[in-house]
Amino acid sequence: MLNLTRAVMTAFNRILNELPREELLWLFAPGKHMGLLSTRRAAMVISRVRLVAALFAVLTPLWIAVDLLVFPWPLWGHLAMGRIAVSMAFGALALSYRSSTRMHDAYVALGVMFAIPTLFFFFSHQLLADYHLAGLAASVSAGYAFLPFVMVAGLSVFPLTALEGALFASPVLLTEMITAWANWDKIDPGAFFGTFWLLMLIAVVATLSGMSQLGFMIALVRQAIRDPLTGCFSRLSGEELLEIQFIISLRSNSPLSVAFIDLDDFKQVNDAHGHEAGDQVLTAAAEQVRASLRTGDMLARWGGEEFILIFPNTFSKDAVQALERLREAGFGLRPEGTPVTASIGLAERIQDKPADYKKLVEIADRRMYLAKQGGKNRVVAEG
Repeated sequence: MLNLTRAVMTAFNRILNELPREELLWLFAPGKHMGLLSTRRAAMVISRVRLVAALFAVLTPLWIAVDLLVFPWPLWGHLAMGRIAVSMAFGALALSYRSSTRMHDAYVALGVMFAIPTLFFFFSHQLLADYHLAGLAASVSAGYAFLPFVMVAGLSVFPLTALEGALFASPVLLTEMITAWANWDKIDPGAFFGTFWLLMLIAVVATLSGMSQLGFMIALVRQAIRDPLTGCFSRLSGEELLEIQFIISLRSNSPLSVAFIDLDDFKQVNDAHGHEAGDQVLTAAAEQVRASLRTGDMLARWGGEEFILIFPNTFSKDAVQALERLREAGFGLRPEGTPVTASIGLAERIQDKPADYKKLVEIADRRMYLAKQGGKNRVVAEG
């Protein structure tokens, strides 16, 4: 136990040193989590819940053979019925939420997964308390008392915040207290408090382990969603964001504008000054664009010198005005000191009626090429 605690604390301290302050707060409560982190975390939690549920759906009824051998009738029969009910509940859980990426579903699945063995623990403990067992039967009976330890230790399997870990561990701890109170005249108070203290300690260590997993996930998601050179959203995360915004726009019948930005004659920079100079031009251009963004606008690097700028809840005419201000402000300077310009194509969902977000990007891309053909350094919103 001590070695496990040290290993978890070492991993946790490493995460504390690596994560920015804003992201450190994400380890303690989920309220500020970005949408992409929430969807990936929900998918992982549900996947692991289904895996654990499937495993216990198979293993739980196998113990009936042990109960049959060591416990008298009707005790083993009642325990067998409880185990069959638990196995069916786990099986149903394993077949649920196959494609969900919502944290609400993840919370429900995780809550059900913990509720099933918690109820079985209370049920089995009350049954066993009515029997005076000895020898092997007493030893097997004592094993049932360790079920809460297995449950709280299971928290370590999931990437959870400190608040979530405390909330999911609390019913298990409360059930342990209620069970002890209901059988207070049959237990040793000193032994109970020692056991309960150990259960709390395991819950804390398991929660720290879950927070460590979440910390690694935050770091991985940050690397996946951000372009390492420019700091913009990557193409993959940009597509996810655009798909989400397109769905929101459809459901609320609100406007959604998308600009396809291509830096003019960028290949000449790489050819004349090298790729390092080209990287500096890209970074400066991205900083210029980000500096002009309104709250809620999103910039993604689409590839090479191409960027996608997403304007949620924005009509085409308003987006054109914003893009013209951006174009006039410029995109930085080339190595020789001349201004960097860009050709920009704009598309808007209500105006252009695309079938999906990919078609919306295709329209903006086509208009970007019209801007190139029209002389570059301009915005094209029609055609």
